[in-house]
Amino acid sequence: MALASEPQKEAVRQEFTKQATAYAASPTVADPERVERLIAAVNPSAGARVLEMATGPGYVAMGFAAVTREVVGVDLTAAPLAITEKTRQDRGLANLRFETADADRLPFPDGPFDVVVSRLAFHHFAEPARALAEMARVCRADGTVAVEDFTASEDPARAEFHNRLERLRDPSHTSALPWSGLLALLRGAGLEIEEVCSGRITQPVDSWFATAQTPPDREAEVRAMLERDALGDLSGVRPFVREGEWFFTHRPAIVVGRKLERRRD
Repeated sequence: MALASEPQKEAVRQEFTKQATAYAASPTVADPERVERLIAAVNPSAGARVLEMATGPGYVAMGFAAVTREVVGVDLTAAPLAITEKTRQDRGLANLRFETADADRLPFPDGPFDVVVSRLAFHHFAEPARALAEMARVCRADGTVAVEDFTASEDPARAEFHNRLERLRDPSHTSALPWSGLLALLRGAGLEIEEVCSGRITQPVDSWFATAQTPPDREAEVRAMLERDALGDLSGVRPFVREGEWFFTHRPAIVVGRKLERRRD
């Protein structure tokens, strides 16, 4: 029987096959300082074995490979992995490998990884709690699970307006969660919250559309929504115009948890 999330996974495959090259070139995704920020929040040991779920262009996996013993990057879509594998070979990273895998059914036994991370992917999952549970399952006891993603407003109406913008721009988007939602996901997976970080990214609207290759009719609809948002503060992303160009604010969050050992009474 197909899972309810299967149509969403097909949407992700279609969009990220189409977007693979543009997404890999996105400054927001490729920024090495942001990769280093995530690695610093996790603070892995040199001997750690790391899994990155939904690796996409592999920048996070390659960053961890530079400071840890072994890294595996998995993704649902083959197209970005082909780009990533070429980059891995060019950089000569022998302690890193990539493979296709479903976040809902990771092809690993319980607990082989010291660190399990995912960056900018949870807003594409139909069942984020299921994906988080899989991340926790393949992490060893007392290991680290970390999620970085864009967040939405804590106000439900503002969050829904934000997510409507995102879904029109990219049909593979499901929902960006508020801070409280990310924290609840980790706690629900039996993780103890150890580190939280927030930030802001000023996002140029033109390049945001170009990365997703948004069709003109949808782009026009989103632009009209952004103009209303700029006047009425409807989403919390605070669109604005600078020197004739539109921008808005993405608010990424990093949440790092520790997998607790099960107590034996």
